[in-house]
Amino acid sequence: MSAALAALSVVAVPALSHAQEVYGTLGYAGSRAEGADTGAVQGRLGAKLTPHFGVEGELSGGVKDDNIDTNGVRSKIEQTHQAAVYGVGFLPVTPNIDLIGRVGYGNTQFKQQLAGVEGKFDADSVNYGVGAQYKVDDKNGVRVDYTRQQFRDNDAADANVVSVGYARKF
Repeated sequence: MSAALAALSVVAVPALSHAQEVYGTLGYAGSRAEGADTGAVQGRLGAKLTPHFGVEGELSGGVKDDNIDTNGVRSKIEQTHQAAVYGVGFLPVTPNIDLIGRVGYGNTQFKQQLAGVEGKFDADSVNYGVGAQYKVDDKNGVRVDYTRQQFRDNDAADANVVSVGYARKF
């Protein structure tokens, strides 16, 4: 995943110089997977390359953990951080509202505490979702998304992630 992000950064710099719009978001993402509800502060940086297509990178850091009970055994789980890259489709509905669809690939690191023993593990995922953005004015807006994370590691439960955040056009 680190190599993919490094390669993306080399490709992204020239793409950003040709972008029609560069934007960022900052918000909160709540994740639910097999009864575990975790939360993270989430940031995105994206470029709208055409009126209907763009790319974005996403980083988040965990701020809310959860206690889960599996077959009578209690454990604590936390998302420590997550990184992902996406291809994004935009569908303008009105001058102030865009519908958004996105597909990407990510990596999430988790910390789990079970019987006093703490361990970390990470899992790669294929991510896809939909959302909407409301532009308050030419530069500022609000974005809401739903993303499904399908983890490739069979030990990690797939997650449903809902996020809401402030959006800023640069």
